[in-house]
Amino acid sequence: MTKMSANSEAENVAQALLAARAKKTPLTSYPGAMPDSLADAYAIQDHAIRLDGRQIGGWKVGRIAAELVGRYGGNRLTGPIFSDEIRDGSAGDRPVMPVFVPGFAAAEAEILLRFGAVGDGDYDADTIRDCIDEVRTGIEIASSPFAEINLHGPAVTASDYGNNKGLVLGPPIADWRDADLIRMPVAMFIDGAQVGAATMETMLDGPFGSAAFLARTLRARGIPIAPGTWVSAGAVTGVHEIRAGQTAEALFDGKIRVGCRIESL
Repeated sequence: MTKMSANSEAENVAQALLAARAKKTPLTSYPGAMPDSLADAYAIQDHAIRLDGRQIGGWKVGRIAAELVGRYGGNRLTGPIFSDEIRDGSAGDRPVMPVFVPGFAAAEAEILLRFGAVGDGDYDADTIRDCIDEVRTGIEIASSPFAEINLHGPAVTASDYGNNKGLVLGPPIADWRDADLIRMPVAMFIDGAQVGAATMETMLDGPFGSAAFLARTLRARGIPIAPGTWVSAGAVTGVHEIRAGQTAEALFDGKIRVGCRIESL
């Protein structure tokens, strides 16, 4: 396949994914050749971002299963979170978060990091801290018109905005620079029933490692990080499928709550 035809295929897939999201049309199969690599996935994602035209307010970071790291050359993937799909739930209310029905929908308890100024340093999980100006609790909403998005490998997931459909900003962690975030207990509830509990010790090198990964990945793609950009650092307790009409709530450190209500698009 020539470079021109590869670009054309990526744009065609991006257009189809974008149309399905815009028209709320379920996809029973992937609309084109499935990407074999993260580079192919990000080519599709880049086309979709350009065609979409909305402002990006953040990026989600997801983990790639250990048995797939060798094949895909990394242990994380990313996708954009658009500003008009970011809701503030820090005051204790439960914002409405729409999902694709039918399609895939899940809620994930996550630590959210807000970038300040990001320079051209070769950041790691320690040095990226200097680029962070706020840390919050939150919930990422994962949703796609393609119900099988997570069944065909991380490149397919990454190609459709990383399977993102919004972000709920929870209360801030005021003492985050001194807090032991890695060992902070996190629990996730759907309709009041606990569906998961864990600490960030399961998250590779933790939320700051996710931020460093994002800085490196976006730089390689030629995408700048504007001050105020959020990074949803990864599912702490797992990916919890959810249905329209249900509520999701995450509990951090036994005392910080953030929740939302799920509705159909």
